Amino acid sequence: MDAIRSALFALFFYPGTAFYVALTFLSGFAGREPLIRAVLGWARYHRWCAATFLGVRSRREGFTPEGPMLIAAKHQSMFETVEFLLLLDRPAVVLKKELSDIPGWGWAARAFGTIPVDRDGGATALRRMLKAAQAAIAEGRPILIFPEGTRVAPGEQPPLAAGFSGLYKALGLPVVPVALDAGRIWPKGRFVKHPGDVRFVFHDPIPPGLPRKEVEARVHAAINSLEA
Repeated sequence: MDAIRSALFALFFYPGTAFYVALTFLSGFAGREPLIRAVLGWARYHRWCAATFLGVRSRREGFTPEGPMLIAAKHQSMFETVEFLLLLDRPAVVLKKELSDIPGWGWAARAFGTIPVDRDGGATALRRMLKAAQAAIAEGRPILIFPEGTRVAPGEQPPLAAGFSGLYKALGLPVVPVALDAGRIWPKGRFVKHPGDVRFVFHDPIPPGLPRKEVEARVHAAINSLEA
């Protein structure tokens, strides 16, 4: 049954995504705000498909971020990547440059205000990333980063990537760690998903200005708080 539900999800979601990419492109001619609304419409469509065909829903717990903050989240599936667009207030998402280069989708992501990371770009790439992050802060948007650097299976707790502490130090923002358990029902790299609720646990903010080792230890423990 889960395989059938997953097939129905794919049958509706991916053609719908193509429609929303086209809608986002057309909306861009009317200005930034219509474009952002189109992207958020795609996120709501993803939420509807996940709930209707897969029986997957999100459950939010804890602190509610408001204004510019650094949101550091666990990353286990595609589900939270899209769901965060609705759980947060128009977040600027830090993502791999390769994703922003995908034809169509990548253009929409860049126009929405994502922050591409070129891991091989050196100092120049870092300056571009900081410039994009500062532009998002000027708009009052939170910045979402997956500090472990990639999707991991439940139970895996890799160290934080070096870019997290650099961004934390340069931006001077409080950081809100988010633990989640999407990998239980939306396994990494697998077609078949399973019904259930995904918990998003927002921990209390960690203040800016802490030493690197301390902030990394606190964030790592918080985002992995559901891994026991």
